[in-house]
Amino acid sequence: MDRNTLSAYDRDASAFAKDWHEQPAPTDLHELIRRFFSPGPTADIGCGSGREVAWLSANGFPAIGFDASEGLLAQARVLYPALDFRVSALPDLPGMSAPFQNVLCETVIMHLPHEAIGPSVRRMWAIVKPGGTFYLSWRVTEGADQRDKHGRLYAAFDKALVTAEIPAGAALLDEEVVSASSGKVIHRVVARKAL
Repeated sequence: MDRNTLSAYDRDASAFAKDWHEQPAPTDLHELIRRFFSPGPTADIGCGSGREVAWLSANGFPAIGFDASEGLLAQARVLYPALDFRVSALPDLPGMSAPFQNVLCETVIMHLPHEAIGPSVRRMWAIVKPGGTFYLSWRVTEGADQRDKHGRLYAAFDKALVTAEIPAGAALLDEEVVSASSGKVIHRVVARKAL
């Protein structure tokens, strides 16, 4: 992850967690998960303060949350002490080897430098089991890369950086929408790995 972005999340973890948990529920995301995911072990890459790990685990998709931010993981462990949260960072995801039935990465990769996006998508695809499903979304930034008032990077990149890493014919969904939770424009891709 971009170093300044990670520092911002560690520094203000409790404020970010409060903000995320006060946002409306991501009902559009939940509908897609119910539509495309199969019951089974699920990885939430960039889980933040754990909101989606909790929802996944309560709805038939036992999940482990992974994040690069120790501060956000500390918030997740306080909020959801019975759930499993671990440190791991894109693009390499060190410590992850077991494949997952489902891999979720919700609005994370826009915090990566351009050169890390392709390798990150390849690595996440590699941990999806044959027959499993990969959900990936990112916040859309027009024009040039931007930083917000916290210093977080919002990379502006063409979706081809992502779709070039997913095998032809694997995509089940590829769309740009407004998130029901954040109200921001996001691009999302859902793909299934061949058996």
